[in-house]
Amino acid sequence: MPPHSIGSGTISFGLVSIPVRLYSAASSQSVSFNLLHARCGNRIRQQRFCPVCSEVVERDDLVKGYEFAKDQYVKIEDEELKALEDEASNAIQIAEFVPLSQVDPVYFEKSYYLGPDKGGEKPYRLLSDAMAQAGKVALAKFVMRGKENLVLVRSAQNGLMLHAMYFADEVRNFGEIGKGESAKVTDAETNLALRLIEELSSEQFSPEKYEDEYRDRVLELINSKAEGKQITIAAPPAPRAQVIDLVAALKESLGKKISQEKKPAVRAKPAQPEKAKKRAQSGKK
Repeated sequence: MPPHSIGSGTISFGLVSIPVRLYSAASSQSVSFNLLHARCGNRIRQQRFCPVCSEVVERDDLVKGYEFAKDQYVKIEDEELKALEDEASNAIQIAEFVPLSQVDPVYFEKSYYLGPDKGGEKPYRLLSDAMAQAGKVALAKFVMRGKENLVLVRSAQNGLMLHAMYFADEVRNFGEIGKGESAKVTDAETNLALRLIEELSSEQFSPEKYEDEYRDRVLELINSKAEGKQITIAAPPAPRAQVIDLVAALKESLGKKISQEKKPAVRAKPAQPEKAKKRAQSGKK
């Protein structure tokens, strides 16, 4: 089934306009749970309770409030916020092009695919190919759901992708966190670490090699319990001892890598818990 478009826009750079459609690039497949009453097994209902009036408050009686001081709030009406929203626009106005290597991934918030809308195939293809050859990405402003967003448009997988980004004041300062500056690292330790990195390196990123094994175990547990099977909880593994000798740990890691290459371990892949997986996916839609 082809993906469903969640919106449309127009990329503009210079005098060129490209009508595009927006598609979600990824979605979480984490298993979600409901809260049940342990005694009867029924799903609970969450209520909003006012401790001052000692009563349950219905949704129609709620207003937004901002805490400007301890236990002091200013009330904000929805109409007041609506009046502050940016003018409805589907324009993705490119402000500048920069090398992708200069953009820290910490600024990326969410990713979308961009596909050409009717009549936009040629300028879409032109921009994608030109950006790929130039090795540049585009920074732009884009209004989504009334909120102005900083976005990055890049050429990828023979098309265009859009990444919603955090603004600079939304990213915390890493300089406020210690980074082990007082630790002294020797050349020998660095060389061993470089050897280990080289041993564990691949020429390309292959995300299909990695699976959410915890999610598979959770779904397998759900299937087993749904079928009425008795579950035995295994004791957690003993905690690993703290590494004291860094050089010895690096050498041991290199030795394990070499041993694994000589005798590749074969691990049976657990059966996919299809029932729970389908149930979880249908519950997220």
